[in-house]
Amino acid sequence: QVQLVESGGGLAQAGGSLRLSCAASGRTSTSYAVAWFRQPPGSEREFVAATTWSGGRVSYADVVKGRFTISRDNAKNTVYLQMNSLKPEDTAVYYCHHEDAYGSTWGKGTLVTVSS
Repeated sequence: QVQLVESGGGLAQAGGSLRLSCAASGRTSTSYAVAWFRQPPGSEREFVAATTWSGGRVSYADVVKGRFTISRDNAKNTVYLQMNSLKPEDTAVYYCHHEDAYGSTWGKGTLVTVSS
């Protein structure tokens, strides 16, 4: 079983930056990929960015390309989401999602609020 703990959320001003962390523990030896999703208030959960555990491939939602960067530190079993040039529409609960040979796991989320 894999446990995920997100951190780094908070309040930022438009144009500012935040870095989210997703620390994985437990059964990480068969990890395939980790992704970030977000759920804005009153909206459905949406894909933000993903990376393979090896880091060989990354992908981004069009709305965050050029502003957000996903990265990982395998030694720390941690995936990061660097968010720059934040916009009020980036306000959401951000969730970490982990996939491995046995299935997928969601974190509990961390709230990001961007003020205009």
